Amino acid sequence: MRLRLSAALAVVVLAFFMAFSCEAADKTSEQLVKEAKAAIKEVTVQEAKKIIDAKEGIVILDVTDSHEFEQGHIPGAINISRGTLEFKVALLIPDKRSRIIVYCGIDLRGPLAARTLNELGYKNAVNMIGGLKVWKEAGYPIAK
Repeated sequence: MRLRLSAALAVVVLAFFMAFSCEAADKTSEQLVKEAKAAIKEVTVQEAKKIIDAKEGIVILDVTDSHEFEQGHIPGAINISRGTLEFKVALLIPDKRSRIIVYCGIDLRGPLAARTLNELGYKNAVNMIGGLKVWKEAGYPIAK
C-alpha cells in the first residue's frame, strides 16, 4: 500500500513538472520580449540622449555581440553580449545601484537584458526603446 501511494505521488509530481515545462517551452521569442517589455522601465532615444549628455554617472550598456559593437555603438558604451550578461555584469558593473541604459541593435535583446538585470538586483536598469537603429535614425553620434 505504501509503495503504491509513493508511486502515485511520484506520477503526480512528474506530471506537474512536465505540464509547467511544456508551457514555458511553448513561448515564442516575440512573447518573451513582450513580457520583458511589460516588466521593465523604458526610455525613448531622446530621453536617453538627454540623460547621457547630462553626464551624471550613467552606464551605457550595449548588449550586442562583440562584432556588432565594433561596427558601431553609442559613444562611451561598454559591451557585454546578451549571451554572457549574467556571468559578466558583476565584474564590469559591481554597483547594483548604478543607473544603466541598456540597448541592442533593434530592441529585441535590450528588453530581455534589462529584465535580467532587474532580476539580478540592478533595479535602475532601463531599456532604450528602438535600440541602436533608432539612435542612428535620430542622427545621434556613433563610435567605432
